[in-house]
Amino acid sequence: MIPTTYLFVPGNRPDRFAKALASGADRVILDLEDAVSPADKPQARKAIGAWLATLDKAALDAILVRLNDALSPWHADDLEWLLAQPVREVMLSKCESAAQVAAVHARMAPSAQVLPLIETVLGVMGLNDIARAPHVSRLAFGSIDYLLDLDLPGPGFALDAAATAIAMASRAAELPSPVAGVTPELAIERVNADILHARALGFTAKLCIHPTQVSVVREALRPDAQTLAWASRVNSAWQTGSGQGAIQVDGRMVDKPVVLRAQRILALAGLPF
Repeated sequence: MIPTTYLFVPGNRPDRFAKALASGADRVILDLEDAVSPADKPQARKAIGAWLATLDKAALDAILVRLNDALSPWHADDLEWLLAQPVREVMLSKCESAAQVAAVHARMAPSAQVLPLIETVLGVMGLNDIARAPHVSRLAFGSIDYLLDLDLPGPGFALDAAATAIAMASRAAELPSPVAGVTPELAIERVNADILHARALGFTAKLCIHPTQVSVVREALRPDAQTLAWASRVNSAWQTGSGQGAIQVDGRMVDKPVVLRAQRILALAGLPF
């Protein structure tokens, strides 16, 4: 099942690591970037490394580490540290090129993956190459940093245009739909509105900064019972008809594009098809 919730945890707060893993989030991101001050970054690497050494394979599969961006003074130390870690996936902050992805992956196991975080105009301009780079798992949108980079006063058309470009690049590269940026507010209404807006732009996952946001995002992305029932009927009818030509469901003609939409709905709900 493709992850829909990614929960950030500061890398210098090892007391929160296990709690985050038990929060129900599909993925936990141990952060070495914004959540950790420069003075605390060395200790954060040590704390993360010590905890990772205690985890089994299933737990390691649910963990990402967010690295400092390639132009930062801490990136080289992150890469040196990464060489000795059993990390299966990392998030690369402010990713702006496929070369940056390759440089990070070179410090990891061959089967490991990189999740580029697109946060700048240069990142958006390099989307096609980044999305097609080897070992990329999917893309994520750092919307707050993007507002800063483009000097935008707030959400609006320019932000949505960048988000749409990320979704389109993901589709063109046959990646899973991208991960939406964080919502700083914890209010359920705000988180719910943000993920529904992101879903309308082609996103099917979200970065979270607090465990309470996880259930809100998951519930907002879960298809309702009526939609699931429709998708199940369409898929069953298609399978029964051996996928030959158009079929009829609920008095309407259904062809392959409609079936594929139904199957995506089932996949989003974690149901077989």
